[in-house]
Amino acid sequence: MTVAIFDLDNTLIAGDSDHSWGEFLVERELVDADHYRRANDQFYADYQRGELDIHAYQRFVLTQVAAFSSAQRAALLADFMQTKIAPLMLPKARELLASHRAQGHYLLIITATNSFITAPIAKALGVDQLIATEPEVIDGQFSGEIIDPPCYQAGKVARWQGFMADQKRQGETCYFYSDSINDLPLLAEVDHPIAVDPCPQLSAAAEQRGWPIISLR
Repeated sequence: MTVAIFDLDNTLIAGDSDHSWGEFLVERELVDADHYRRANDQFYADYQRGELDIHAYQRFVLTQVAAFSSAQRAALLADFMQTKIAPLMLPKARELLASHRAQGHYLLIITATNSFITAPIAKALGVDQLIATEPEVIDGQFSGEIIDPPCYQAGKVARWQGFMADQKRQGETCYFYSDSINDLPLLAEVDHPIAVDPCPQLSAAAEQRGWPIISLR
């Protein structure tokens, strides 16, 4: 079976769900607006340069998530999906997913963003599987830490390889669609790497390697 793998943020959706979550908390006045926005913007800039400290960033996000009750988290996610994520959905991304689905391909989202934020997005997109950075949960509560390896850069390759081994899918044909230079390690591993609305660094790398470049915008 062919596996069609997709990055999420700025690939299947027209924005970054992690950064949008921070903006959402600021708008709902659930965090100190000035401090949180500055930190959120700085982490996002670090990510765009390929220099993000993923553990520090997820600690920043998940410590706040841990402060909410389960009921609050569910209500906030529903609100977030409606107000922040729905406007970022791309018709061409849904068409691409549908095309692979019609060919019988297994649809996999693999993202550095944590599964708390991305699980409802993956469900809305109708993919078969989500691989994301996983929050650590102790006695039913978010600790604020993550389970290693994070699904980021080389860690994304490790998580993909682990999934393929667990599913006994070694040797199967894989596509991978991404916008980010952070995903260069995994793009270099698959049979069919495709740059989607790529950042300047990935655009240059794709052109040098002769990889297809497409737009879903």
